[in-house]
Order: sequence, then C-alpha cells, then structure tokens
Amino acid sequence: MRRRRRIAYDHENHDRWLISYADFITLLFAFFVVMYAISAVNENKYRVLASSLGDAFGKAPPGSEAQPSLPPLPPVPGQPSRTSPNVQEEQAHMTKMASTLLDVMAPLVKEGKVRVTQSRRGVSIEINANVLFEPGRAELQPGSLTVLRAVADRLRNEPFNLEITGHTDLLPISNSVFASNWELSAVRATSVVRLLAANGIASERMLAIGREASKPIAPNNTPEGRARNRRVELMILSGLPDVVEEIQVRPNPDRP
Repeated sequence: MRRRRRIAYDHENHDRWLISYADFITLLFAFFVVMYAISAVNENKYRVLASSLGDAFGKAPPGSEAQPSLPPLPPVPGQPSRTSPNVQEEQAHMTKMASTLLDVMAPLVKEGKVRVTQSRRGVSIEINANVLFEPGRAELQPGSLTVLRAVADRLRNEPFNLEITGHTDLLPISNSVFASNWELSAVRATSVVRLLAANGIASERMLAIGREASKPIAPNNTPEGRARNRRVELMILSGLPDVVEEIQVRPNPDRP
C-alpha cells in the first residue's frame, strides 16, 4: 500500500507590497523635505538683495516709504509734447496754418476737388486724384506741381510730421504696371512724398502709406462716390491727443 506524500504549501504573503509602498512614501517625504529646504527664503538675504536692486535702479525696496516715480518720457523730436501746457496755443497755430493752406488752394476748394479740415490729430488736406494723376497712373500731372509746391513752401519750416496716404475706389485696376489698387495707392503717395522732398521738406518728417479702398469717405456704388474716394490725403500731425473732433476751416474773406 502506497503512502501518500504530504506536500507542504507555503502560505503566500499578501502583505509584502506594504513594504515597497512604505519605502516609496518615505522617499517621497524625504524628497519634499529637501525641496522645501532649497526653496526656503532667507529674509535677511532677501532684504539685502531688494535694497541693492533698489539702489541700482533708483527705486526703494518694498516696505519703505520713499517711492520715487519714473521720469516722463522725452517728447518726440520735432513734435510738441502731448502734456504741454501750450495746447491751446498749438491748436491756434494749426488753425492758422490750415487757413493759410485753404487760401493757397482756394480755387480747387471751390471746385470741390480739395477739402481741408482740422482735428486734434492735425490738419488734413484731401486732394482728389484727378487733380494729381491720370486714371490708372501714378505720375504727377504738370498742373498739380504748382499746388503741391505751394503746400511745400507753407510746410517747409513747420516742425510737424506728415502722413501722405493714397486711396483708391473699389474697382480693381487692370493694367500691366500695377498688380492691384494697393500698389497704385502706395506709389501715388510716394510720388507726392518725392515732390515735397524735392521742394525742401525733410524726408524723415514724411511717411507714405497706401490704403487701397480700405478707407472710403463715400459710397463706392456711384460714379460720384468712387471719384471722391480716389484721393491723396496729406495729414499734418500735431502733438495733441487724438480726439475725433473735426473743425471746419473757412476761407479767409479778406483774400480775393
């Protein structure tokens, strides 16, 4: 008769994972202790650093009573300060200049081909494109040179900067010279800038901009509206804050 062998089975220990878990928690705790020790701020060192930075940059450290303010930014060369106490004086000067320009171009103003307005941004001179250029071209017509030279004579000794912006109507141009109205408007503005520069206005005072049909002043669905949108604008920039407040300029009644 065979004897049955007893096979002894070891009981499996289901709690062994606790040992690994406890080791992990211990390491994690040690890690955070080290991180806290590294990041702890030494108050004395912080005060010394803050004081040094304050001395270097002319600013008092936090908690001190002295808080010097930053000096105001210097004004742009050639431009009156926007915080100048002589705002009214400058505005009066701009108005006088606008009246003079209006007198210079009085015949074109009466024909509705030139419009002179004043705002706190400056004096705007809108010249209809047919006064300056032939359709689809950017060369100044001989008849426009006299008017632009007169404008240059009036602005030559003024300190104000100028923005010369070309505008077109909404109809796309179709010729071999200009790929689109963007190029046409930009080159037209540049032609006016070159003429003014040739007549004594410093080139660094001027900026040429092409706007295409993005800034219409009349509807583009009529021939009259499109004719008015085709224009070049000379903006004489003042140093006053920009507020949309247009002031109509009237011709000088004493001038014939």
